[in-house]
Amino acid sequence: MNLKKVFANRTARILAIAAAALLLLLLCWAVFRTSESSAAGTFSQTTEEARLSVLLSRIEGAGEVTVLITEENGEPASAVVIFSGEDAILTRLRLTQAAAASLNIAENRVLVCPAEK
Repeated sequence: MNLKKVFANRTARILAIAAAALLLLLLCWAVFRTSESSAAGTFSQTTEEARLSVLLSRIEGAGEVTVLITEENGEPASAVVIFSGEDAILTRLRLTQAAAASLNIAENRVLVCPAEK
């Protein structure tokens, strides 16, 4: 069968273009899905985040602590603190105060959340 005759048919051309587009879409999905899934689950802590995590984990009831610090113009602007210990108001308050004091930011710029159990 001659390819010119096949592609002379308008339906065949549309099907060929649709198949090529579908193949390209699947290829893009496969490439970006693997890079997203590997990047979404892990991140590397800065030295300051690691040091603060160790400090906060020593607070009574905190358990294991992970800290993420956001910066503006090279200075800490806010922080997220995730802890695995008991979810009590006093624990949250202590973590908030310690993180705010060590980063020299306002307490309302610190978000403290319990980790998934």
